[in-house]
Formats: sequence, structure tokens, C-alpha cells
Amino acid sequence: MNKAKIVMAIFALAGVLAMCSIGWAVAVGSISGIIGGIVAVCVVFGFAFKTKRQFRDQGLL
Repeated sequence: MNKAKIVMAIFALAGVLAMCSIGWAVAVGSISGIIGGIVAVCVVFGFAFKTKRQFRDQGLL
């Protein structure tokens, strides 16, 4: 695996963990946790798509 694919795998894992945090916050009943999880998912996905575009422009993907 090249460096770009490893980085994208880390972003995928971070996205899964952020989505799991939303489920955990729902189970606990924490409104602030739910909102924080949604923000975390948006941030992780935003950085991942931005990084993927940069890798694609550089010819790494």
C-alpha cells in the first residue's frame, strides 16, 4: 500500500469512530454528545475529501 491509501484508511477509521460516537451519545442521552459527534463526522469527512482531491491532483490515487 502506498502512503495515500494508508492516509485514506485512517480517515475512514476516524469517520467510523465519529459515527459510532453519535450512537453512543444517543444511548447515553447526551444532546451535546450527539451534536459533537455530528460536527466530528462533518469535519472528518471534509478533511478526507479535501485530502483525496489533493492526492488525486498529485497523481497518488
